[in-house]
Amino acid sequence: MPQFIRYYIFLFITIVMVAACNQQPSKLPVLTETFEKKDKTPFGTYITYNQMEQLYPHNTIFIKRQNFQTTWSEISDTKALYVSISNNVFLTKADVTAMLQYVYAGNTMFISGNNIDKKLLDTLGCSTTESQDMPYVVPELMNYTHVGLEPSLFNDSTKYSYFYYPLDNKFLKYDTAQSRVLGVNQNGKPNFILLFHGKGRFYLHLEPKAFSNYFLLQKSNYKYLQQALAFTNENPEQVFWDDFYCKKNYATSDGESEEGTFAMLTKYPPLKWALWLTLLLLALYILFGGKRRQRIIEVVKPNINTTVAFTETIGRLYLQSKNNRNIADKMILYFFEQIRTQYFLNTNHLNDEFIDTVSRKSNVSIEKTKKLFKTIHQIQNNFDVSDHQLLSLNNQIEHFNKTKI
Repeated sequence: MPQFIRYYIFLFITIVMVAACNQQPSKLPVLTETFEKKDKTPFGTYITYNQMEQLYPHNTIFIKRQNFQTTWSEISDTKALYVSISNNVFLTKADVTAMLQYVYAGNTMFISGNNIDKKLLDTLGCSTTESQDMPYVVPELMNYTHVGLEPSLFNDSTKYSYFYYPLDNKFLKYDTAQSRVLGVNQNGKPNFILLFHGKGRFYLHLEPKAFSNYFLLQKSNYKYLQQALAFTNENPEQVFWDDFYCKKNYATSDGESEEGTFAMLTKYPPLKWALWLTLLLLALYILFGGKRRQRIIEVVKPNINTTVAFTETIGRLYLQSKNNRNIADKMILYFFEQIRTQYFLNTNHLNDEFIDTVSRKSNVSIEKTKKLFKTIHQIQNNFDVSDHQLLSLNNQIEHFNKTKI
């Protein structure tokens, strides 16, 4: 073989190997258990819904997207069929009452759910195991599992199987006088029963995955759906398909959470008190803090005593001019004016009697009063007044004013 041919063969093999190594692994299918009629994922109910149209060819299947209380208030049938396939069938008290009235009037209710509301089961005298959702895939728990129908009623001993988590939900208690076992789980325990109520029937089924796309596509498992609905009326007045409860998987077992987030918050006492406290504080803030705020008023500065400022300015001018005599005369003149105004004394005659009267009325000692008037007399008789004399006069007048009553 020529060398260039071997080269091209080697290059081709290398490209094929690289492409194979880079090929992305196939993605796992979505395993969310939606049980919705338009969902073609493994655990949707696209096949079941379309099979229903063939099983009841004379009926139009009506989609119900509201709770059953509303559904029952809008119809008055006595031979209708209502089918609900959901992961969790959680109901309000009003829904349970409506379902009981609906079946009692002669209608048929077919419910398949991993968890059926306890209020409905208690009313019908039933109890079941609680199914737990798997938050992620656990391959170790998977195996071939199956469900079956009661051979004595269906003449069918087939084990309808597929590979997934065990189909082991079961009824723990049921009224044998008012019910019949229609199907069993992989352990032979009842998981599908018929209950008579008034003129109608309840079909309670605990394995909704048995109506999923994945299960029905395995071998002849589609026959399980046909057999499960075989006991219902072939020509019901109307056929209703539930598109409401299959989307309420977030609810709690009491079913009241379908009211919304507000009902969920008020369900738990700590959250309820926190919510009401928050609303109260918000209302108080809107009531008091939301009012129009008054504009900030600037602080008005008090009026300045211009008389004092003027006097201080004049005093500084006199002091700067060094005219001690003039300053002393004005200080003495002001002091005499105080004597005349406060004590109503005549200052024209500064004798001993006058000094005694001033001392007595002012509560200043006679010695200090005599000393002050002596200083005044000396200054009045001198032509020049020294800084020392001016300062002494000022100190004695200030002391007299501080001491007097």
